[in-house]
Amino acid sequence: MQHIKSDQNYSDPIVLFDGVCNLCTTSVQFLLACNRKENLHFASLQSDFARDLLIQYKLTNEELSTIIFIENKQIYTKSSAILELTKHLIYPWRALYFFKFVPRIITDWVYNLISRNRYNWFGKKNQCMIPKPKWKHRFF
Repeated sequence: MQHIKSDQNYSDPIVLFDGVCNLCTTSVQFLLACNRKENLHFASLQSDFARDLLIQYKLTNEELSTIIFIENKQIYTKSSAILELTKHLIYPWRALYFFKFVPRIITDWVYNLISRNRYNWFGKKNQCMIPKPKWKHRFF
């Protein structure tokens, strides 16, 4: 994995995810497979890199229970993060971006329902995901 200081400027978007959540790690694997430009980079919320980045962006502990997407120094969380991520995917998945026009109160309600139950429904690992060798360069 790359060891880069979090105060550097990044040209590529970064996804911070719960590294012990089965749903989250499976979602990251999906994003890796469907991001043909290979411009998305990833870090587990449990990593030192993510901790430093959260401090840099002045994010609170509340954000630790959500996916965080950082692009062009803009922070997205919850359903907004998911929908912004879809812009970087291949079709047909890219078309999901149009759900951005659904009121956020609705999309965040669905996100929160899944988020609250993700460990019960999908399980939890004892340690963070270790990326495949072909994807290591995309992880911090």
